[in-house]
Parts: sequence; C-alpha cells; structure tokens
Amino acid sequence: MNTHIEGRQVHINKPRTEVFSHLSTPANFSDIMPDDVQKFESGDDWFLFELKGLPAVKMKVAELSPSDKIVLKSASDKLNFELVGTLTDENDGTAAQLHFHGEFNAMLKMMVTKPLTNFLGKLSDKLEQL
Repeated sequence: MNTHIEGRQVHINKPRTEVFSHLSTPANFSDIMPDDVQKFESGDDWFLFELKGLPAVKMKVAELSPSDKIVLKSASDKLNFELVGTLTDENDGTAAQLHFHGEFNAMLKMMVTKPLTNFLGKLSDKLEQL
C-alpha cells in the first residue's frame, strides 16, 4: 500500500544553493534530527539514526538534483521507502519541504503514519532553523 506524507513547507533564511550544499552531505543531517535521536552515524553517501524505543534506520543518498532536490532511500531490503527534500527560491531565502514515500502493508501503514507525520514535523522544525 502506497504511503505518502508531506511535511509542512518551511522558510530558511539562506540561499537555496547553500541549503542544498549543506544537505548534500549525509553527516549534516545530524543538524536537523529531532532531539530524541539517541544515535547518529554517517558515511560518504549514508547516515544512520536511532530514535528512542525504535530500531535504527539507515538512509542512503539516492539522487541529488542540482540545487533543488535530495532523495534519500532506505538502505534496508525489508522496508521500501524514501525521503525527498525539495528546495525552491524565495525572495529572501529558500522554501523547503520534506516528502515521505513508502510501500507498506495496511497494518504497518496504520502503525507508522502518525509517528512518521510527527517525525517529519520535527525534521521540518529543525530544517527551518538552519
């Protein structure tokens, strides 16, 4: 079952190219992780994070579209999902929005929709503070 969750659009007081450059480096995702992240590790094209009470999630950079889109995919074969960040120019900075796309069965979709929506909200709050 296809699952799509959109984070709210946020404004960042930096040029789009600067935001894109920052988020193109997996290690920099630690800057937007929620405060309840207990573990964060990164490599050249991946990062791993763990929230309290949940298993660790490893994400790999799947696509970098010059200055306007970053696509991260799950590194696990068990769960198929991606996190897409889109960036657009605004008068005095950048508009950014996060989108979650996943393929889950109906039961899993019911279980993960609310926590994922909350997680995207926390990521969006931190993204706005970059």
